[in-house]
Amino acid sequence: MNTSNKIQFFSNLPLFDALNPVEVEQLADIAQYRRTPKFQFIFMPDEAADHLYFLVKGRLKTGTFSVEGREVIKEILQPTSAFGDLALAGETTRSEFAQALHDEAEYLAIPVVEFQKLMQQNQRLVFACLRHLSQRLQRVEDRLAKLVLKDARERIIEFLIETAGREGRRVGYETLVKHHLTQQDIANLTGTSRQTVTSVLNDLRKSNLIYFNRNSILIRDIEKLA
Repeated sequence: MNTSNKIQFFSNLPLFDALNPVEVEQLADIAQYRRTPKFQFIFMPDEAADHLYFLVKGRLKTGTFSVEGREVIKEILQPTSAFGDLALAGETTRSEFAQALHDEAEYLAIPVVEFQKLMQQNQRLVFACLRHLSQRLQRVEDRLAKLVLKDARERIIEFLIETAGREGRRVGYETLVKHHLTQQDIANLTGTSRQTVTSVLNDLRKSNLIYFNRNSILIRDIEKLA
């Protein structure tokens, strides 16, 4: 990925609206283009949090591991997403992991110390980063509220609706979602078990609200599913 492509990529991110063309070029110069094979980890808990990352191509999942070793997925990330960004909030060792999903992941890595120099030059970038971290915290709080206030079936259905709104292709009343997530992934995202996910999906299929296979889910009617 050449410098010109990096400049174009960063110029399209709302986080960097505060930067002038010279600063965007500086950012592109310090950003390192990297690739990670499918299913490989980009970083793991307890590793040094010395880089900030931006996903260029592919999809990632971020999360943690419980005391029992169970994977807890926090987010599924799409291209242009930032990750490893808790380093901007003072994290020095990783508290979570980032792993490529079913395709190779391409991303840009920026040394935190170099990014902090840009923040010192431009106060507007500091406020943009604070706003970004605040939005990240809000997503975590929203997810926690769902775990507390909604039962397993409601959380799974809400996951389907949110995924359809974000990634689905709508044709008439129907919405096709190509997701490449296993039922265990969905369980880890919704705080349920794989058996519960299987039961809910089969029940929704019997009610003719959805159809699903290994790589996609067809929602017959979003409004009826809700």
